[in-house]
Amino acid sequence: MTFEPETLLRSARLRVTRPRLAVLEHLRQSPHADADAISRGARTQLGTVSTQAVYDVLAALTEAGLVRRIEPAGSPARFELRVDDNHHHLVCRECGEIVDVDCAVGERPCLHPAADHGFEIDEAEVIYWGRCRACAARTASPLN
Repeated sequence: MTFEPETLLRSARLRVTRPRLAVLEHLRQSPHADADAISRGARTQLGTVSTQAVYDVLAALTEAGLVRRIEPAGSPARFELRVDDNHHHLVCRECGEIVDVDCAVGERPCLHPAADHGFEIDEAEVIYWGRCRACAARTASPLN
């Protein structure tokens, strides 16, 4: 499937602007980026854009459902384009790498709590914590 940011923006009834295009392109290349990394990427592409403008773009894209915001504990908010499902994430405790992992059950909302306390649940957010393969290998290396 071809990534067409202009079409995405128009389908969400958002104006097509250079900052929005730059943010979407950065997220396509760097899923799970934080706002600072997205700002640097947008500046590389555009030459100049304020950090506040990037935050405004991220808020608009999140509100429109084009971007998903995740907030792993101890980490700044991260953003991704994968919004069409209820997937979860693996997070490395050492290097901070974040990887998508499909839903454990395969149906929304993936998890059914023992008691819903009257909530109408439409999403479950699961974060699996551990060490990525590279960090585990470094720790296990006899050269350390």
